[in-house]
Amino acid sequence: MAKGNHSRLLTITITIILCMFTLLSASARAEEPPVVLTGTIGRTPIVMELDLNKPEAITGRYFYQKYHLDLPLNGSEEDGELNLQEGMDDFNDSPRPTLRLQSDGKAGWQGTWSNPQGKIMPVALTPAVLPESNPDAFLAQLIHDAPYEYLRLSGLDLKKGRQQTFMGYPLQWWHEPQSDISLFTLTSGYPQAQLTLINQQLMARLWQQVIDYHSCMLGASQFGKGDFVQSVTPELLSPTAVSVKVSTSYSCGGAHPDFGDSPLNLNAETGAPLTLEDILWVGKDKPFHYMYAEDTGDDSANNVGFDDYSTYREKNFAPWLITQFKQLYPHEMQKPKGDDDCDYGDAEIWYFPSWYLTPKGIHFGPSFARVMRACEGTRWSVLPWSVREQHQGGVALALPQ
Repeated sequence: MAKGNHSRLLTITITIILCMFTLLSASARAEEPPVVLTGTIGRTPIVMELDLNKPEAITGRYFYQKYHLDLPLNGSEEDGELNLQEGMDDFNDSPRPTLRLQSDGKAGWQGTWSNPQGKIMPVALTPAVLPESNPDAFLAQLIHDAPYEYLRLSGLDLKKGRQQTFMGYPLQWWHEPQSDISLFTLTSGYPQAQLTLINQQLMARLWQQVIDYHSCMLGASQFGKGDFVQSVTPELLSPTAVSVKVSTSYSCGGAHPDFGDSPLNLNAETGAPLTLEDILWVGKDKPFHYMYAEDTGDDSANNVGFDDYSTYREKNFAPWLITQFKQLYPHEMQKPKGDDDCDYGDAEIWYFPSWYLTPKGIHFGPSFARVMRACEGTRWSVLPWSVREQHQGGVALALPQ
């Protein structure tokens, strides 16, 4: 992979998969958002999402509320009747369950579900009724932005897990059983207002990982069952910063399984996500703030465009970081003898590294092309706080010395 950040590969993969089914086409100027419906197949409650903008190519997905796993749909509309098949439109010609639906004249649909074995069940669907809000900030946002996902997540129960103390801060772990996603919240150690903001970010990441899991399973359903395994490690908790390493390995239907880190770094005083330039700056001008839109929902908070951000990373940051690592870790940074060996002196792998904060310094994870992914996962690549002290970023945070 060229200059990309492999810690973002999972997010990009999941986004592509999800867009296949939410189908908010950027090219169409007058398209309606997908309709979200609730109802029953037989007596079993379901939630369905359909994109009805193109009668010749209706697509969508649905899940049984008991199981929460997506079943993809594709088909067409003719003379007011939807003819849909379960499963992705692929090279698999084996018979699949079929839904035939007619409008009920009130924005709902009714009809039948049938399978290749001859079983037939009635289907009744009406527009989903959603609450105005939710106590969980992330779920509240989904009501308006992704109602289908809201209806899935609001039906899931988080299980209380173990309690842990890390760097003097008490943690309460939470677990979503179906996806096997876990993360923690903080029970004390910060003023209540800060604690609330930090925990909102932590819970948002947990729920987003659950969404990613289900999107991965949907993408993999064409080939069988997918895999999505996550691990979480708190790395630094301090009065000013919260840093958590989140690692995921996954197989979502592509040619090869993959893995990556997507750390969560927060300003403990405000709960806001931190960018690397908030922490560390090696440019000549004032530090800028750039965060990817998929991390924030929009990029309006950025005070610089991607081109300037990319140029800084390539021309200033990566060469500077390599110089520091050659002084700190001369053995690891030696030029490899063979073409198949890991070359940590290659500037490109440090353009957009993953990073998180530790008591000893900032840990950077290099970003290699797929064929060299085994070179990632370095433990030694830590920039000491003493070096960062001379190159502080745009946010005034007291961090370890």
